[in-house]
Amino acid sequence: MSKIPRTALITGSSQGIGKAIAIDFAINGIDVIITSRSRDKLDHTLKELSNYNIKSYAIEADLNNSSDIEKIFTFITTHEISVDILVNNAATIHPKINIIDFDIKEWESVINVNLTSAVRLIQLLLPNMIENQYGKIINMSSIGGKKGGAGRSAYRATKAALISLTESLAAEVKKHGIDVNCICPGSVLTEGYLKAFGNNFHTNSTIPMDKNNMMDPSEIAKICSFLIKDESSAITGAIIDAYGTSNPLFN
Repeated sequence: MSKIPRTALITGSSQGIGKAIAIDFAINGIDVIITSRSRDKLDHTLKELSNYNIKSYAIEADLNNSSDIEKIFTFITTHEISVDILVNNAATIHPKINIIDFDIKEWESVINVNLTSAVRLIQLLLPNMIENQYGKIINMSSIGGKKGGAGRSAYRATKAALISLTESLAAEVKKHGIDVNCICPGSVLTEGYLKAFGNNFHTNSTIPMDKNNMMDPSEIAKICSFLIKDESSAITGAIIDAYGTSNPLFN
């Protein structure tokens, strides 16, 4: 790990994978900014982060609203924080619904949260990274970004787009010392997953799931912690599959 203090912005980080990333970064001495729509969950996560010798900040924000994205950037600039690491983790998981039945406003909301917010934050934070000739960006895609599925159109379209976005952006910014990578987790047992699917662990017809073969969020966090280390500088534009036992090869 570089000896230079670093600060990470992690979206959707009051629970699930995002929270696990924030905690693992804190363990590794990285200052963190967490975002979420829930003030209560943010405060609970901040309390956990206070156990580590880092600076931690929380911003209540709904990434479906462009004004809230601006609020994040205003907070960063007002507090004169140099964000070196961006993890675009926030995502909304919609219930299974066929395209013909998809309300277009709900479709646009999924696109805004899962994809457009990532692009906007990249645009806002890149100038500082370019000026410093250093940066790490991680986009959180999904096993679902590799293949379409009935009733999963909006979610999987955004996750597929994040894969392509990662490859394009990595090619643009490596010359500035910025590495951009993408992680595609398989089934991870998170609050968001349970909210979307309840206790139905057979949402994918080809990969029967149960709680025993779903990954813990900390497993994905460990990958992120490696990708922000100086030792990972050879890895950029990579799409990293992290399927665990939900790997189709095992089923």
